[in-house]
Amino acid sequence: MNEKTLTKADIVDAAYDKVDRNRLEMKGIIESLLKIMKQAIKKDHALLVSGFGKFEAYAKNARRGRNPQTEESITLPPRKVVVFRLSRKFRAELNSGLR
Repeated sequence: MNEKTLTKADIVDAAYDKVDRNRLEMKGIIESLLKIMKQAIKKDHALLVSGFGKFEAYAKNARRGRNPQTEESITLPPRKVVVFRLSRKFRAELNSGLR
């Protein structure tokens, strides 16, 4: 199994190889795309990319926890989390090679 993580720089390089733009322009385009995605998740709490999946943000309430080093009971503050759910089509593609 390949443990390499795809980075933003890898995405810029891959896009650069497919279009007639310079690397700096591609970096700007990728940055703009990611900014739009972040804003959509912050504003609408969801981002659907057809054929890929859906990013959804939701609020988690404060909860009780403990410090594993000291066993001290603490209250964890409320926070927002983002989950990603694969589309059925992409899940089928991903799992087709496993059969």
